Amino acid sequence: MDEFLLLRKRGYNVLKGIGEGSFSKVKSAYSERHKCHVAIKIINRKRASANFLEKFLPRELEILPSLNHPHIVKTFEIFETLEGKVYVIMELGVQGNLLEFIKTRGALAENLSRKLFRQLSLAIQFAHNRDIAHRDLKCENLLLDRDFNLKISDFGFSKRVTYDEGGQMILSRTFCGSLAYAPPEILQHVPYNPKVYDIWSMGVILYTMSYGKMPFDESNLMKMLEIQKEHRYEFPVKAVPSDCKNLIYRMLDPDVQRRIHIEAVLGSSWLQDRRKQHDASVMSDGPSTSEAHPNKEGLAHQANTQKAEA
Repeated sequence: MDEFLLLRKRGYNVLKGIGEGSFSKVKSAYSERHKCHVAIKIINRKRASANFLEKFLPRELEILPSLNHPHIVKTFEIFETLEGKVYVIMELGVQGNLLEFIKTRGALAENLSRKLFRQLSLAIQFAHNRDIAHRDLKCENLLLDRDFNLKISDFGFSKRVTYDEGGQMILSRTFCGSLAYAPPEILQHVPYNPKVYDIWSMGVILYTMSYGKMPFDESNLMKMLEIQKEHRYEFPVKAVPSDCKNLIYRMLDPDVQRRIHIEAVLGSSWLQDRRKQHDASVMSDGPSTSEAHPNKEGLAHQANTQKAEA
C-alpha cells in the first residue's frame, strides 16, 4: 500500500520529508488522534544491513516504548507492514535541533545553557537508572519543542547495560556514535562503560552550548586523541563561570575511573545554583588549561557517524 495512504488511514496527514538515509527516512505529519505534529521514521528492512537488523533495530524498538520522560522524545506508536517497513511515530521537535539553534544564536546565555543541560541530565539520569545508555548523544540529537524545552532523540545506538554473575558491568565493544563526541576509550577501540561514554558526550555538548564551538577538531584524530588523553582543552576568553568550566573538565576526564557519573553531574554546584534557575519544567529537581587547542572548524565541521564493530 502507498505510504501516504497507509499513514492517512491511521490518522497521520503527511506534510513533508525532513530527512533520508540509505535505508530509512523521516517525514513530518499531523496526528489527528494526538492533536499535534509528529515525526514518522520509516525503516526499510530490505535495504538495511544484517548487523543493523540483528542488533541495533531490535534494541531500539524494545527500548523506545520504555522511555517515558518529559525530556526524551515520546514514541506514540510502532508498527510494521508485510512489505518489511517499520514505522516509528514520534514527537516532533518543532523548533529544530540544538546544533541548528547554536549555529543561529551562537553561544547560549548561562541561564539557558543551565536549563537545557539540566533537562538533558535529568533525561540521562532516568535512562541510566534503568540501565539504558544512549551512546550517540550530540547536539543534532537534542531537539527543541515549541517552548524550547530539550528532548533527546535517536536511540538507534542505545543498549541495555548488562552485568555478570558477580554484579560487574559487562563492557561494550561496539564502536558507535560520532567522532567529535566520542571519548578516548572509543577512539582507541577498547571495551568501555557505555554510561560513562554518555557523560563524555554530555561534556562536549555543554562546552558547545557555553562557547558556541566544539572542543575538538575531528579532522585530525591522532591529534584529537592526544589532546583528550592529556586532559587539556581550550576555554576561550568568555564569561563562563568557573564552576561550569569545572563541570565540563570533570566530564571530559580521559580516566574512566575519575570521570563523574550522572548523579554527580546533577549535584554539581553549577546546576544547583538556585538563584539562577529559570526552568519551570524540571521534574526533580575547569580548571584553567595549560595550552589552547582551538577547533578551527567550529560547528561547521560535522561529526561522522561510525557503525562498525570493534
